[in-house]
Amino acid sequence: MTTTRFAPSPTGYLHIGNLRTALFNFLIARAAGGTFILRLDDTDPERSKSEYADAIQEDLEWLGLTWDRIEKQSDRLDRYASAADQLRNAGRFYEAFETPVELDLKRKKQLNMGKPPVYDRAALDLTDDARAALKAERGQGVWRFKLDHERIEWVDGILSEISIDAASVSDPVLIRQDGQVLYTLASVVDDTEMGVTHVVRGSDHVTNTATQIQIIQALGGAVPEFAHHSLLTGPQGEKLSKRFESLSLRGLREQGVEPMAILSHMARLGSSDPVELRNKMGELIDGFDISRFGAAPTKFDEADLAPLSARYLAGLPLAAVADDIAALGVPGGQAEAFWQVVRENIAIRGDMAQWWALFRDGAAPLVDDEDRDFVATALNLLGEPPYGPDTWGTWTSDVKEATARKGRGLFMPLRKAVTGRERGPEMAEVMPLLQVKPGNR
Repeated sequence: MTTTRFAPSPTGYLHIGNLRTALFNFLIARAAGGTFILRLDDTDPERSKSEYADAIQEDLEWLGLTWDRIEKQSDRLDRYASAADQLRNAGRFYEAFETPVELDLKRKKQLNMGKPPVYDRAALDLTDDARAALKAERGQGVWRFKLDHERIEWVDGILSEISIDAASVSDPVLIRQDGQVLYTLASVVDDTEMGVTHVVRGSDHVTNTATQIQIIQALGGAVPEFAHHSLLTGPQGEKLSKRFESLSLRGLREQGVEPMAILSHMARLGSSDPVELRNKMGELIDGFDISRFGAAPTKFDEADLAPLSARYLAGLPLAAVADDIAALGVPGGQAEAFWQVVRENIAIRGDMAQWWALFRDGAAPLVDDEDRDFVATALNLLGEPPYGPDTWGTWTSDVKEATARKGRGLFMPLRKAVTGRERGPEMAEVMPLLQVKPGNR
């Protein structure tokens, strides 16, 4: 069975880059009728916060990315300790005691000699006495995985054939000096024991994947299929890291962007398929193909979400927004007419409040100086509400006869006087919704 996972760290809010990873793994699992796991990488007790873990789940649920099971790495520390023992017994795990300063000096020396700045494995040459002396002086060391110095190869779902020389990579630290298990080990143990078959993540993890493949093999696990998607940039190719707060899913939600607008955009952005609005999750699932995505950095422009969101709203039936409309205080008998009038004139659901305020309380008239006498005459020809579907036609005919105005010179000043706007819905549909006579505000 196809099994994928999304493994965020609960150290902050999810942003649009995180969503790409979550969505791709979700779509692969759902397309295959498989399992999608939400796995919280919370092994860092100082940085992991329960409020962020809750927020991650809330954001995914808001988007409709439901998981089949949830796991917490903090509940699995015994499994990582067992895997570490297995690696020690196999001769693939060793303790090293260099300080950060010493490691930095080694890297600089190697760079000066034109060599790759990889760990020199000096800890493997320590005698038992030397190791005991260092432990007595410095306490516990870090634990590194001993890579086999050979080429690590796999066929990537996006990047195609990948080949990395393990000798060009430092033996990865899997357990810190304070005993904290790092992502590289925890992820491998979880993927192996949870039967993860497909792993999709950012291209910045390619080197991690190479080392993890050897760790998986050392633990006797099955290597999943890997795919590394491109990283997002801003519309001009700039890094998004400084804008993660404004591009958090929580931030986009507060701005009123519709979930399906975000999902439709992200499910195709960077692929050979055009970005097209989809109204249901099933439509995204059916058309998803990870192999159609490219390796080049993908430009993301937040402004592209607004028109998709507006189009999605315009296509919704009344039932989908009935609660929003009721919350505004729109009488039940006018809900359908109200929605038909505003649906193509809003960018977010919150815009409906402005329209109802206009209909309920009247608009601040927008009247040009040269039209003041004309508008005053026109308003004197308009009776009190309630108005009907024929009110606009009858009123404008009366105004035309009284003032001899016609065309744009007739209709535009009246629209602006009634709605305070130059553009908007058909005025014949607006008039029946007015609760007060225009100009009485």
